[in-house]
Amino acid sequence: MTHDLQGIFDALLEGVLILDDHDRIERVNPEARRLLGVAHDVSPGRTLGEVLGADHPVCQVVERVRRSGRASIHDEVEFPQRFESPIPVDVAVSNIGETPRGRPAALAIAMRDRSAARTLREEISERERQESYGHIAAGIAHEVRNPLGGIRGAAELIGMSSKDERSQKAASLIVREVDRISGLVEELMVFARGDRLDFRSVNIHRLLDTLVELLALERGHEGIKIIRRYDPSLPEFEADEARLQQVFLNLVRNAMQAMEGKPGRVTISTGMTLEHRLVGTDGRARPTVRIRVQDEGPGIPEEILGRLSTPFFTTKAKGTGLGLSVARHWVRRHGGRLRIESVLGEGTRIDVDLPLDTQSQETRT
Repeated sequence: MTHDLQGIFDALLEGVLILDDHDRIERVNPEARRLLGVAHDVSPGRTLGEVLGADHPVCQVVERVRRSGRASIHDEVEFPQRFESPIPVDVAVSNIGETPRGRPAALAIAMRDRSAARTLREEISERERQESYGHIAAGIAHEVRNPLGGIRGAAELIGMSSKDERSQKAASLIVREVDRISGLVEELMVFARGDRLDFRSVNIHRLLDTLVELLALERGHEGIKIIRRYDPSLPEFEADEARLQQVFLNLVRNAMQAMEGKPGRVTISTGMTLEHRLVGTDGRARPTVRIRVQDEGPGIPEEILGRLSTPFFTTKAKGTGLGLSVARHWVRRHGGRLRIESVLGEGTRIDVDLPLDTQSQETRT
């Protein structure tokens, strides 16, 4: 019967952990090990505090249940991971019987990974924001494009008819500024246009190598070393190569600029992701490749992090504030997602997840 019970625990999709009255681990299933980030460190007989540390969120929940004697349920508790971002986990802790002194004899801990639900909420919110950007872009284009053409034409006429050098310079300045604004309007129009993606077989490593060679020629980044950590087993997949070039050129250049001219490393890595995979329109998980760009810059403050993909928001003196929002747009059009994580003083990491299969025409239009 003992083996049957453990077999049931192992088959559960939720993480399950059983503690005795001294918080020693009696049973644990594989999903609990994964969520706790201690796949090889959990063994029966050790206390939960010894394995995780007393400051771990689940240990704190257990302590509260021990003090109150009542069950406790917490939504989306952030479980830290050793090498990845924290996992949001729903945690339920309840008593299993009582000792004669009224002390809880054992505790059952149930844990459910909420990463997929959180990602879905974020993707829906991002899609709604992108759609609103499209409406704004269409309005701007309609209201601004025609007047800009008239201003440019008038400035050219002034320049041609002016006799003095000062007036000619002023007219040339107007023409240049109008062209600059027209370029910004054209960039913003990417959110409104339904450009068709040109899907072809893409070797992501060849694409990234080409970008690295281009960026190596740019001035101001001589002290920055680009580290490439590629998974050689990744197959080619269908994508719009030109759009992905635009995405990763922008991301890697941003990472280099974040170093503020100081020596350091920008790491580009690729690989398959087995956790937090993309979900298709049929609700099933899709094979997903992850491209990660990580810098060693100063990091991004929390209050700014959530605004980085907003068009025209920028922290750069000469930035337009469109690069990251356009990159996110093209990633989403490929059926993927872009996530930004940053720690002050340590740097910033951007993960781009892309499906290895183009599931439907919906992602191609």
